[in-house]
Order: sequence, then C-alpha cells, then structure tokens
Amino acid sequence: MDHALPDDTRAILPFPDKVRQMSRILSEYEHRTPGSRRLHQKAAALLPNGVTHVGRYLEPYPIYVDRAAGSRKWDVDGNEYVDFFGGHGALILGHNHPAVMDAVSTQLARGVHYGASHQLEVQWAELIQQMVPSAQRLRFTVTGTEASLLALRLARAFTGKPKIVRFTGHFHGWHDHVCFPAGGAPGIVEGVVEDILILPPNDMDAVRSCLEQRDDIAAVILEPTGASFGMVPTGGDFLRQLREVTSRHGVPLIFDEVICGFRCARGGAQEHFGIQPDLTTLAKIVAGGFPGAAVVGRVDILKLLEYPADPGSTPKVVHQGTYNAEPVSAAAGIATLLQVRDTDALDRANRTAAAIRDGCNEAIRAKGLSWCAHGCFSGFHIHAGGNEPPRQKGNVPMPLVHKIRLGMLCQGVDWTGWPGGLVSAAHTAEDVDRTVRGFRQTLDWLGEEGSL
Repeated sequence: MDHALPDDTRAILPFPDKVRQMSRILSEYEHRTPGSRRLHQKAAALLPNGVTHVGRYLEPYPIYVDRAAGSRKWDVDGNEYVDFFGGHGALILGHNHPAVMDAVSTQLARGVHYGASHQLEVQWAELIQQMVPSAQRLRFTVTGTEASLLALRLARAFTGKPKIVRFTGHFHGWHDHVCFPAGGAPGIVEGVVEDILILPPNDMDAVRSCLEQRDDIAAVILEPTGASFGMVPTGGDFLRQLREVTSRHGVPLIFDEVICGFRCARGGAQEHFGIQPDLTTLAKIVAGGFPGAAVVGRVDILKLLEYPADPGSTPKVVHQGTYNAEPVSAAAGIATLLQVRDTDALDRANRTAAAIRDGCNEAIRAKGLSWCAHGCFSGFHIHAGGNEPPRQKGNVPMPLVHKIRLGMLCQGVDWTGWPGGLVSAAHTAEDVDRTVRGFRQTLDWLGEEGSL
C-alpha cells in the first residue's frame, strides 16, 4: 500500500519524512484522509494554521467533516467517526435531533431575524428560569465569551469595584479579561492584567487570604465542575466554602456553566451541588447547538441593564447585540431544553460516559501505564501523567496529544485534544465498544513506535 504524499503537500506537514515512515499512526491517517489533506492545503493559505478555532488544530491536518447524524459524523473522504466533540459540548442530544430539527425548520419558514421582540424569546427565558435555580432575571447574548464579559461588567458596575478573581486553567472565553495566563499576554493592555487576580485552582486558603486582605474585589468566577468540565476537578466542598466566604465578604460569585449547564443536572451544576451563585453564564446546550448564550442571576444585579424612567437616559450597564435571542436559536434552545427537562437524556449520557471511563481504565491497566481515565457526569478525560486526576491542565505533551487523536481517528473515533470527550444522549453501547477498542489499538500503536 502506497502511503506517499504528493510533493506539494509535504510543505504544509510538520512531520519530517523520517518520522512519517516510522509512525504507523501518521502513515495510516494520511492514507485515510487525502480529501481532508487537500482542503487543509487550501485552508493553510487562507486561515491562521488553516483552522477557524484553536481546538480544531491538529498535526499534520484536521479532518474536514461533510455531514453528521446522531452520535456519528462523516468526513469528506467518507470515513465514519463516533463524535465526542459534540459541537464543542453543545450537542447533548447528538447531531440533528428530530425535535430540534423540526423546531428549527418551522422557524426558518417563519423568519430568521426580525430585529424585534418575539414570542419565542419569552418562552425560552421562561424555560431557563424554571430550570436554573439562580435565574431570577436573564439577558441573552450570542456566545459564552460575550456572556462572561457581560457578567464581569455587571459585577463591577454593581459593586463599584475593579478586581476580578479567577482560577488557573478555568476557561471563560477569549475576551481580554479571561484569556491570558499570570503576567499577561500580547495584545492585552497592562491595566486589564492588573485588574485580574489569578489564584491556584481549589486553593481555599488563597481565596480566603485574598478576600480578607482586599476590599476591591468585584467578583469571583469559576467553572463549578473544575477547569474544562472537570479536567482538573473541583468538588462540592470547595464550592460550598467558596459560596460562604464570598457571601461573607459581599463579593458576587459567578458560575461559568457554559459547558456544565444542563449537563450536571437539569438545572446545571448549581442544582446538583445545591449552591446558588449570584450570576451564571450559559451557552452551548442552552441554544441547542445554535448561536446563543445568556447571563442569568439576581434581580438587583441584572436590573443594571434596565432603562431608567428618566427620558433620554441610558442604563448603568449598556449592552447591545444584533443576534441576541435570534428566533432560530430560540427555537432550537426551547426544543433542546424540553428534551433535557422531560426525558432521561442526561442520565443516558452520564451512564455512557462512565462506561467509556471504565473501559479506558481497563485498557490502561492492561498496558501497565501510569495513566487514568477520569471525569464526571457526561465527560471523560485521559490523564497521561499519573493514576489520579491532574491538579493542573496541560498534563499530556502536545506531540502525544496529536498522536492519540490521530490514532483514534484511524479507529473511527473523534475525541477532543485535551484528550477526552463530551458524551451525548445519542451515544450507544456500540459507540462505547468502538471507542474502547480504538483506544486499546491506539495504545498498541503508540507502544510499537516507542511513544508511551
């Protein structure tokens, strides 16, 4: 079988010929995906790294998907994959769920964008308020990044204080206040860096010390399940202590439930843990895989968005958005949340994820590796640096991350680059078996080429 590449393609691939010849995984991947390779060659001349999202970056190139249905998707070369990207976590029901597609099709025939208030936005807001314990009031946005930006703006306006506390590794989008490590990053102005206090994850002593020594904290924000949906887990005890100490100091607590909202429970992590934050950011599942997000929380904080009675005056916090509560997204969100609320979708997804974690751990033990598969609810993570979940992100070297993903793609499984995945209610026992078999084969290949 000839796995050679055309001369004009080699220039965009980071692996030298010697490495390519030694790696069965890389050779097999390139043989299976010539259409994706050709598309990426075009994309590399148009887009930074040839991709539109950093999470889709893959060496030597990513797959290009042609269609999807249920738990599966197919690339332009006709290869079928069990999909654990799940629209970056948005598709709790899987691809093209009939109830969602029916709702969207109906709305498309009625109009895409009215530039006006409409009935669906009221229904959508009512449903979210019924499901999420802290949702006294709502404001829709389009993305999770916008939601976290607005939540921080509201907290600062409400308290009159400048500083935000966040935790290393916790992801809150790409806007300037949340997208840099300690010390800052290119493009982020110095004043923004100074107003963000970054603490170690799960370090209650650091939180107490910070809040006791300072009186300029506007909010504390975190992912309540831990960095990137439990890759670095955060437990209920920490959350309960965090709620107590922030309440005692009068500091608003923000739960970023962009991923875990409607996954941990019908009302998100706050319902599961029985802890009510002051503000919550929602996205992904809230709009059923379409563009849509929201900030929900206390009446007195969200009231800052209201126009006062004085003619010609403006709200204390100004917020616009051309696509806020766009009708098609509202229709998809309503249909999805009704399925989450009224069916066993979450339970099925959680059971499937647990079976994947168990199967991967069996494969790890059989190889005698000091690795572990871990996670919570409908997520799973592969930690290649010990038998316990990691205490910080970035535990797997990037060359190994890419090889694991390539190996799994060759076995018909697409999971994320952390590495791990997000499970939907559409995943089946057959998907579990295929995933675990693929992981075993990938470990065998990695062992054969000395990558373990």
